[in-house]
Amino acid sequence: MQTKHFFSDPNHLVLTALHSLTLTNPSLALDSQHKIVFRRPDASRKPNKVSIVTGGGSGHEPAFAGFVGAGLCDASVGGTIFASPSAEQIRIAAIDRVPTDHGVLIIPMNYTGDVLNFGMATEKSRAAGIRTEFFAIGDDVGVGRQKSGKVGRRGIGGGALVLKMIGALADAGGSLDEVYGLAQLANKNLVSLGSSLERVHVPGRGEPEDSIPMGEVEVGMGIHNEPGSHRAKADLPPLVTAMLRQLLDESDADRAYITRKPEDQFVLLLNNLGGVSVLELAGITDEIYRQLERDYQIKPVRIIQGTFLSSLNGLGFGVSLLKIVDTGLGAGKSMLELLDAPSEAVGWSSPIPTSTWANHTIDAPVKLQESRLAAENPSNVKLDPAVIKKVLSAGLQRVIRAEPEVTRYDTIVGDGDCGIGLKRGAEAIQALLDNPSAGLNDDAVATVNRIVTVIENVMDGTSGAIYAIFVNALAHGLRAQDQASTVPATTEVWAKAVKHAVESLAKYTPAKPGDRTLVDALVPFADTLVETLDPRVAAAAAQQGTEATKAMKASLGRSVYVGGVEEWIGKVPDPGAFGLSEFLTGLAEAV
Repeated sequence: MQTKHFFSDPNHLVLTALHSLTLTNPSLALDSQHKIVFRRPDASRKPNKVSIVTGGGSGHEPAFAGFVGAGLCDASVGGTIFASPSAEQIRIAAIDRVPTDHGVLIIPMNYTGDVLNFGMATEKSRAAGIRTEFFAIGDDVGVGRQKSGKVGRRGIGGGALVLKMIGALADAGGSLDEVYGLAQLANKNLVSLGSSLERVHVPGRGEPEDSIPMGEVEVGMGIHNEPGSHRAKADLPPLVTAMLRQLLDESDADRAYITRKPEDQFVLLLNNLGGVSVLELAGITDEIYRQLERDYQIKPVRIIQGTFLSSLNGLGFGVSLLKIVDTGLGAGKSMLELLDAPSEAVGWSSPIPTSTWANHTIDAPVKLQESRLAAENPSNVKLDPAVIKKVLSAGLQRVIRAEPEVTRYDTIVGDGDCGIGLKRGAEAIQALLDNPSAGLNDDAVATVNRIVTVIENVMDGTSGAIYAIFVNALAHGLRAQDQASTVPATTEVWAKAVKHAVESLAKYTPAKPGDRTLVDALVPFADTLVETLDPRVAAAAAQQGTEATKAMKASLGRSVYVGGVEEWIGKVPDPGAFGLSEFLTGLAEAV
């Protein structure tokens, strides 16, 4: 569990976070005494607009204050972390911080403290003569009917969809009855379920006594660390399968909150609980989409991904499915149109307009333009394919065997990925050489160009780019020696091509010998090969250059930022130079 934070005082943190919303959205104001974020009285406002007041405990950002702005809510009332605001805070928001002439809808999430305090404020607002309605959003299916009893479903990430639709309807001039009715209708057709790998930690508190074991995930865990329905193995595909079953299985009388017909349309919302990387959340979205289509024949008409209602640093995600039904409100006020309507709330991260959704179909085939690179022109630079395979394989196998040592070096002086990257590239090139259908022949230029394609597709990062540039230039250096008649790819031909490639590489990287990079092995090899035309002597020069890097201080690459230099100076060579010299040595030994 991640227990490190930049703030140790949670109360100070809440107030500064609320104030920040007035910095990122200048149409908002903050009543810091009562933790109310509200639309400024001088902000532009649609006529005949119902006011929407939401809120709840802090720690769920951007909910709820992040949903205040034009096209969404008018005010949000914050409590301390994971605790409901008081009825007095909410009363002030509903009566004194928003316009009340066209009515007020008070709409928190369905938690006992929130229902009591927001409900009490509702009665006070009514007693003050203000037309006021109350609704508590409950979309969670993590806890079934039997366990939740009279309390009902908890409110989690799917509530953002409800707030967005009613906010847009209010902005479009919907009456209080219409806005209130839409909240009920949307909630009735909404199901959500979350899963988390770990409990969350509140800033300023000690370490919790329990945690979720490694390799397990809690399905249905609440946004305040409440227990879920069960635990499962943290393997995404079966986890998603189980979650979708819990969301959509109509035969589960305890949790079946919506029915489904083949023609029904759905909106899919993926909510980050706060601690999942954007990369992983995107991968989760893809897995859910694929399973919805495969197992339920559902292709969502909208897919919305982001952080809408978090649980501090919660290492989990929530899935929400909204069944699209007729709102009965007429043109321009369907569920989809209301979801697509523009807003100025920083917490609503769904910028795709209706026209884009209407004009493009998810997974519709796209005709890809053919590569602008012309079909490879054959060359007369010839070399026996068996020789190419023998020589290259010897170097590649040496790189593959050296991976643990390269990785060990890079773990000390870099970020530990150099060995894996070299091995991945070597294995891919070896697979090309071993593939009978690859169509490799005695054309040395064509063979090198095929290898370039493998490098560009398989090797990433800085070293991948360097190798791709070098091998592209190597192919150009070979072609520069092409003639009308056959040109045997002798050592001299290769030496000239290697020299050309080194010179070309220098245009794109400032690395020079002495900078502690793979260039410390490459340049001595190229210079010596041109001078002696002896691959073994050239490979020995590369080894010497690599050995010399042990005493060098890095001036390029990630090694520049690694501390504890005195511990490895004189002991550890540059990993990239070492990996390259291993390849060159294997290649030379096979010539």
